[in-house]
Amino acid sequence: MAVEKIIQQFKQGQFKPIYWLEGEEPFFIDQVIDYAEKHILSESEAAFNLSVFYGRDANWADVVNACRRYPVFAERQVVVLKEAQGLKDIEEKLESYVENPLKSTVFVVGYKDKKVDGRKKFAKILAKAGEVFTTKKLYDNQLPDWVTKMVQSRGFTIDPKATLTLVENIGNDLGRLYNEVGKVTINLEHRKHITPDDIEEYVGISKEYNALELQSALTQRNLTRCLQIIQFFESNPKALPIQMLLPSLYTFFSKAYLVFGSGTNNEFEISKQLGYGGPNPYVKEIIQCAKNYRQKGVEQAIMLLHEYNLKSIGMYTSGGTTDGALLKEMIVKMVYASQSGSI
Repeated sequence: MAVEKIIQQFKQGQFKPIYWLEGEEPFFIDQVIDYAEKHILSESEAAFNLSVFYGRDANWADVVNACRRYPVFAERQVVVLKEAQGLKDIEEKLESYVENPLKSTVFVVGYKDKKVDGRKKFAKILAKAGEVFTTKKLYDNQLPDWVTKMVQSRGFTIDPKATLTLVENIGNDLGRLYNEVGKVTINLEHRKHITPDDIEEYVGISKEYNALELQSALTQRNLTRCLQIIQFFESNPKALPIQMLLPSLYTFFSKAYLVFGSGTNNEFEISKQLGYGGPNPYVKEIIQCAKNYRQKGVEQAIMLLHEYNLKSIGMYTSGGTTDGALLKEMIVKMVYASQSGSI
């Protein structure tokens, strides 16, 4: 069940005794918990019928006792257990309550970065008693569509290049993507369309000097432009740290490498194999990168990215080398390797 469906059921007054929210993506877990904590009960009801616990500080007996209480002057009560992964032996301690939950209690549990073992008794009784929502990290190729839909859910539209600029520079930090879009929409006044200029002004990502523009310059093997962009990053170290830039480039070249195994020259088919719904400017650039670098050049670029990722954390260097110097050295090798066929 998706986050939107759970929240929609809350809005319609449809509740299960237990909502177990687990898995890799904290943003989705936090969305459900935030709604349950702030919106299921009215302000006056929450004063007597809302209990919030944090895993590391909670005593399991207090949590269970809170769940077993009856609501006061209300139809139901809400018990929220955040960061439940920090509560020792939680499955064993909560099993007796899960077997016989109180129907007037809505018990919402955030179990981040973990999942219950589906083979155990606890998982089976949990699935029977309530809703188990398992979250997964979004793949890189899912992020543009997610951002577009998230923007639309707020009543706005967004330029495709603005979407790609956000995704390539922020990555799969859904919480930050959500907050940055919120920052932009607040500043749009009467406009309903987000442009690359808006991203530059309100998020602080330059429309000329960002990961997407560096990928484009690399695709064209435009060394001068590449070095200009890296010089900007060197002068503005917070704009895009090397630890964020290298994974972005690695993803880009990895997708270019997949083009060689696609078995087709058709852009639409390649786009589908890469996980995109259809042709778009980003896929066009991936295909162009594969053509310009050829298979050996793409392989060498990926090897260089691995090598310089290690150097960026201090391996194989004598110390004192700046991130900017590492990036310049790596980019020069990439561009010349693609031309000469060797590093």
